Amino acid sequence: MKQPAASLQARALDWLARREHSRCELRRKLLRVALRPPPGASASAEEEGNVAAEAAARVEQLLDMLQAKGLLSEERFIESRLRVRAPAMGIRRIQLELARHGLKLPPQPLQQLRDSELQRAAQLWRRRFGATAQDPRERARQMRFLAGRGFSGDVIRQVLTGAAAVLEDDPTQG
Repeated sequence: MKQPAASLQARALDWLARREHSRCELRRKLLRVALRPPPGASASAEEEGNVAAEAAARVEQLLDMLQAKGLLSEERFIESRLRVRAPAMGIRRIQLELARHGLKLPPQPLQQLRDSELQRAAQLWRRRFGATAQDPRERARQMRFLAGRGFSGDVIRQVLTGAAAVLEDDPTQG
């Protein structure tokens, strides 16, 4: 009924080779594998509790080892998420995603995101819509789109009120 530790380590290394993972995310995945009962096995509630406790201890030990060797890094995970998410998402959405992983955005990247939020929102708006809203319904749709991506109300208003100027300044539009 016990999953070999080498198998758990191989799974963890395979997942980490594909992309960066947070400790929380990797723990959840490994526990799912470690707690999977072998085919045809049945156990009492007490045995299942013991197995779960053993599996959790093995997973934590493995995570500690991966972190000590530098194979699991929350800093790299944050950098990776920012690289992927920042062009298409606002600060709120990025912070929410990191919070789901039990992480917080460090001050320096947070300030960089704040400094570029208006520019990122305008670029996203331009790629998605490229034209100012002709009626209130379309304007509301554009606002909902940007809000859903995690941009603040102030940034959204600035993007939409400055949309005509943005289009006039952009030589690719026309």
